Amino acid sequence: MTTLEIKQRFGIIGSSPLLDRAIDIATQVAPTDLSVLIVGESGTGKESFPKIIHQLSSRKHGQYIAVNCGAIPEGTIDSELFGHEKGSFTGATEARKGYFEVADGGTIFLDEVAEMPLATQARLLRVLESGEFIRVGSSKVQKTNVRVVAATNVNMMEAIGRNKFREDLYYRLSTVPISLPALRERRGDIHLLFRKFASDFATKYRMPVIKLMPDAEQALSSYYWHGNIRQLKNVTEQLSIIEKNREIDVETLKKYLPDYKTSSSSLPVLSRPEAGDPAERDFLYSMIQQLSKELNELKAITAQLIQGGRISSDLIAQTPGVQKYVAELPAPAHTAAALNDNPVVIQHASNWTPANEDILLHEDVTEDSLSLQDKEIELIRRALEKHRGKRKSAARELGISERTLYRKINEYDIKG
Repeated sequence: MTTLEIKQRFGIIGSSPLLDRAIDIATQVAPTDLSVLIVGESGTGKESFPKIIHQLSSRKHGQYIAVNCGAIPEGTIDSELFGHEKGSFTGATEARKGYFEVADGGTIFLDEVAEMPLATQARLLRVLESGEFIRVGSSKVQKTNVRVVAATNVNMMEAIGRNKFREDLYYRLSTVPISLPALRERRGDIHLLFRKFASDFATKYRMPVIKLMPDAEQALSSYYWHGNIRQLKNVTEQLSIIEKNREIDVETLKKYLPDYKTSSSSLPVLSRPEAGDPAERDFLYSMIQQLSKELNELKAITAQLIQGGRISSDLIAQTPGVQKYVAELPAPAHTAAALNDNPVVIQHASNWTPANEDILLHEDVTEDSLSLQDKEIELIRRALEKHRGKRKSAARELGISERTLYRKINEYDIKG
C-alpha cells in the first residue's frame, strides 16, 4: 500500500516530508510484533498511527483496544488493564477480564503512557518482556499475546530524570520510535487542513463553506499553533458557526487566535513559548562565546597577514583555536609556513592587494562552518573524547545537566 493510499484510507491530510517519513516507518514496522512509541505534541494526530500499524499487521482481525492512561484513576488502572478477581477490592462483585486478556492476539494502544503510575509500569514491563500478567487479587500467572503501541506528548527523558517513568520500560516500549511533526513544522499543510475542516463543518451544520482572504491565509500559515491540528480544527469550527460573513479577513481571524499580537508597525508578531531548560540556554550561550572567541582569533591572524605576511608564533601559541587554520594553509614552493619557525612567514600574503582583499577574506572565513548546531555538535564530541565517553563528566565540562547532554546526543545522533 502506497503512502497516498494510506492517507486516503485513514484520513490523513498533508504532504510534509516529516509526515510521510512517519507513515513510512509505521508501514514498515506494522508486519512485525515490535513495540512502537509514538511521540509528538498534543494535537498532532498520534491516535491515527496505532490504527495504521494494527490494520497493516497480521493482527488486523484481532481486537484493537485504545486506552487513555491519563483518564483512568490510579486506584483502578491495574484492574482495567489486567483484570481482577471477585472480592479483590470493595465493589469487585464479580471477576473481570482486563484489556490485556481481552485483546489477546490483537493490539493495545496505550495513549498518554507517561501518565501511568510507577507500580502499573512494572506490571506492563513484565507483560512486554514475557507476556505474563496477574489479575488483581489473584496469584495465578496468565499469558497473553498482545502488540503494544504507546503514545505520549511528554519529554520521556525528562520524565525519567524526575523518576516519573521507568527507564527500562521506556527502552522496551520504544523499540521503534515514531516522531510526529508539530503543525508549525509542516506549514504547507495548514491551509489544506483548514479547507478540509471548513468543508466538513459546512456539511455538518448545513451552511456555506467559509473561505480565507489572502491576508488571513498568510496569518493562518504563520501562526504558531500551540494546540496543533486540534486547535486548527476548533478555530475552523468556531469560524464556521459564529461568523455570518463567509469570507474571513485577517482582523476577524485574529479574534479566534488568543495569543496573536500586533506590533506598532501592524506586522503580526506571533508569541513563542520560552525555552524550558535553563541549562540548555547556558550551553548555547557558552557555545556562542566559544565561536566568538575563535572568530576574534582569526581576525588577529588575518590582520597580521594583511600588514606584512608575518604571523608571530607567540600569537599562535596564545590562540589554540586558530592553530588548525594555520596548519591547513597551502604550502606551494613559494610558501614557507611552519609552526615551529619564529616567525612564521607566509610569502604569498605579501602580494595581497585591496582588489582581492574581500575575496580572500571571504574564502578564509567560509572554510569553517558558522552553524551553531555544528559548533554544538563539535563541542559535545570534544567533551566526550576528553572524558573517554563518560557523559557525567562531559556534561560537567560543558556546564549542562546530564539529561540535557543525553537528549542532545540522541538529537544529533552523536556516536562514541
